[in-house]
Amino acid sequence: MKKQINIEGFVSISPRIKAVSFPIRGKVQVSLTDGRIIIMPVSAFQSIKKLSLRQRKKWYLFGNGFSFDDCNEVYHIEQILGIYDNYRHESNNYSQVN
Repeated sequence: MKKQINIEGFVSISPRIKAVSFPIRGKVQVSLTDGRIIIMPVSAFQSIKKLSLRQRKKWYLFGNGFSFDDCNEVYHIEQILGIYDNYRHESNNYSQVN
């Protein structure tokens, strides 16, 4: 008989963004629906850094990411968690136009 192993943590949880805020100068905070809070330097996101505090308050959810009214970038959960290579919505099969 095999012994069942209990793995603690967020193993089978699919992370989803709940809120974006800027409670600390120079930091962006992303709250997830599972209760995790991720705080990162805003300098890691140069297009966010360029936004004023008023512009940063006008964020919205976009799929499993977020953006701002005055920004054309969408920040996906994979970028927040540092797993950029795991994009499920991107295709590596780009055709080149010459």
